[in-house]
Amino acid sequence: MPPGAPANSDPNDSYCRFTAGRSAGSVDGRASLRLHGLEIDLGPTQPRRVWHYATLKALEPVRANAIDVLLSSADEPGATLFVQGRAFAAALRDYAPHLSFRAERWRRLRIGILLLVIAAGILLGSYGLGWSPVKSIAGMLPESWRHRLGDAAREQMTEGHKQCGASAGTEALANLVHRLSKGVADGRSFDVRVYDWPLMNAFAVPGGQIVLTKGLLEKAQSPDEVAGVLAHEMGHGIEMHPETSIIRNIGLAAAVEVMLGGSGGGLANVGLMLAQLGYSRSAEREADRRALELLKSAGIAPRGLGEFFTRVMKMEADDSLTNSVGSLSWLRTHPPAAERAELVSRQADYPSSPALDAQSWRELRSICDVTIEPAKSDNS
Repeated sequence: MPPGAPANSDPNDSYCRFTAGRSAGSVDGRASLRLHGLEIDLGPTQPRRVWHYATLKALEPVRANAIDVLLSSADEPGATLFVQGRAFAAALRDYAPHLSFRAERWRRLRIGILLLVIAAGILLGSYGLGWSPVKSIAGMLPESWRHRLGDAAREQMTEGHKQCGASAGTEALANLVHRLSKGVADGRSFDVRVYDWPLMNAFAVPGGQIVLTKGLLEKAQSPDEVAGVLAHEMGHGIEMHPETSIIRNIGLAAAVEVMLGGSGGGLANVGLMLAQLGYSRSAEREADRRALELLKSAGIAPRGLGEFFTRVMKMEADDSLTNSVGSLSWLRTHPPAAERAELVSRQADYPSSPALDAQSWRELRSICDVTIEPAKSDNS
């Protein structure tokens, strides 16, 4: 307490120092806690001031062990009041509980909760409108990074299986891909390759790359079935599901390190990583919708895709057959075949022609008559 400041045992009354503004000097006085507000007495030369409790603000929350307080008030903007005394600080919390540390902590908690609710609402609303922040990030990645990631994933996921390269079959596949690509709005291209692999499988990897297997071509009963499966994988590529899945599950920084071939060795395991992550059911349905759009734009009937799903339902019901085709790995992360067949059946008819003529279809199915020795990759 400064020299000359009178002592007072009343906890509602204490020495204070009032400052009218930054450029003004300080004036000593008495601060009293009254029913109507905080009363400030600066002596006989100045009128008594009253700061209502609801207008008070504390520079720091008033804790239980506070020995003084520094206050301001909307009743007198720019002015500050320093009040000394542990008992006064304790009594002030009773008159103005919003100044306590507990009240300030709860206020901050409520603000945090509100911000979380707003953020969650924005996120849910964004997804409802078809916008994904993670997908937007994936779309901003340089094309060269996505291709590098796709090359590494494709090589690792097809390890031990040679690429098929019979010239006539390769040409038939290129024609089919070109026809389906007419429905791609941004004009992006797809690199589709077939591998001498008996498993019935097809998958998309980053950078617009797609792998089909010999087993899929052998089990398909028409070129329209292959076109439907291929359109589905192109749908994954259009929506950048491979890139999005990696970023969502391992984070942007880790994904960038992988794409750049970081020292952590992530690029060496990206194929296994992508295979394990898989896609959500909603992403699979999104790819199905894209597939139907591509088929319609290409003038290929969706009926072949529906027939493929119908046959798959029978295969799923036959455990021995399921085991013989390697658990139908292409279908395990996809929505139920019955659901997908129903989606196709609801499509309205439109002018269409077979995905490939009979000769091209035979050539495509024979694409693995010639195989290509895998080249050594810098990604290994």
